[in-house]
Amino acid sequence: MWLWVPAFAGTIPFARVITVADNNLLQNITGTILLVGAGKMGGAMLTGWLAGGLDPRRVTVIDPQVSPEITALAAKGVALNPDAKAAGPVETLVVAVKPQMFREAGAKLKAFVSDKTSVVSIMAGTTIASLEEVCGGAVVRAMPNTPAAIGRGITVAVAAKSVSAAQRAVADALLRATGAVEWVEDEGLMDAVTAVSGSGPAYVFLLAEELARAGVEAGLPEALATKLARETVAGSGELLHQSELPSSTLRQNVTSPGGTTAAALGVLMGELGLRELMIRAIAAATKRSKELAK
Repeated sequence: MWLWVPAFAGTIPFARVITVADNNLLQNITGTILLVGAGKMGGAMLTGWLAGGLDPRRVTVIDPQVSPEITALAAKGVALNPDAKAAGPVETLVVAVKPQMFREAGAKLKAFVSDKTSVVSIMAGTTIASLEEVCGGAVVRAMPNTPAAIGRGITVAVAAKSVSAAQRAVADALLRATGAVEWVEDEGLMDAVTAVSGSGPAYVFLLAEELARAGVEAGLPEALATKLARETVAGSGELLHQSELPSSTLRQNVTSPGGTTAAALGVLMGELGLRELMIRAIAAATKRSKELAK
């Protein structure tokens, strides 16, 4: 019986995933991909893989509480919760469980790992050394974020020295199924990456939440304030995505000297304003990521 909880547990609208993966490489994968944990992030990755052309018969999923969306994929050839002895070693193991549960769950994964297996982890704060110790394999440590659910995620990855060029290419294709991928050479950067992009969507959602709340305080009806805040944050994010201009330039373009925006930014950019708060927030998240590694 599998006892851990998938990372980002819950349900997401998997059908909305927009794959940006390298279709040719996904279609050409011939080994078995074992996904351990099919919650929000794992489920989004799986749906992206299949949409990108990965043969469902190449995919095996282990999850103690398989969602209806994942269960439905069994009809397409995805194997669910196999016996470890029957499944044997796999070519690629993708670990998408909560980091707090990894020590308990990881030992059970050794049966799926051989000296030719690459292990791709999306667990926050879980080091390459920990993964090598617990389940073995050639390890790629990655940190995605929740916009992966709509194909707009950003993932940062770092590979152990034992990872071959071919294994890294497969890992890149699997991670790219839910958005952009950046590779770094220094694993020490991953805690800050987790704090900025891994946790970052929550900061943006909080901005929308508090912007709406402030609108209500200024006299707007709650429904209208919420609509304005959501659309403003979403639209600004899309403009930032499409524009080649620095975010500082986009901000300046909205700000007329002596105008309403300038008055608000005088507060947000003042002493103990957003800059100071964000520095403290990222430091706290980075510290927590390091603590999880212990």
